[in-house]
Amino acid sequence: MEVQFFFADKNVTLTDRTRLKHFVANIFKKEKKSASSLTYVFCSDEYLLGINKQFLQHDYYTDIITFDLSSTKGVIEGEVYISIDRVKDNSNQLGTRIKDELHRVIFHGVLHLCGYKDKKPADEKAMRVAEDKYLKLYFK
Repeated sequence: MEVQFFFADKNVTLTDRTRLKHFVANIFKKEKKSASSLTYVFCSDEYLLGINKQFLQHDYYTDIITFDLSSTKGVIEGEVYISIDRVKDNSNQLGTRIKDELHRVIFHGVLHLCGYKDKKPADEKAMRVAEDKYLKLYFK
């Protein structure tokens, strides 16, 4: 599986990218999903707001947008856009390390592609449990 990281208009430090790419690929395996490629694009609030308006008709900031681009049934291909500005702001509001919040959002995108939802309270709780599980595994 191919995992790529791109930086649109914001840079962020991702230490040990090779390990992170392998870990992301392993999340799909642990969730019993097959994936061929996943692209992450790290960007600013304004960049992601433009995508949110253009593709989802939402006029508000968000930390992440995940697009399922799968063309073959049962094989996941996706793009995940992450606002570094939102990650930093969320980290500050939650009192967590930026590194932890960034990885939470990175894993959140994978989990969406694996079928997790987060619009209803019960779905959001299941998403948080999965995020926490993978954060603990990654940072152990």
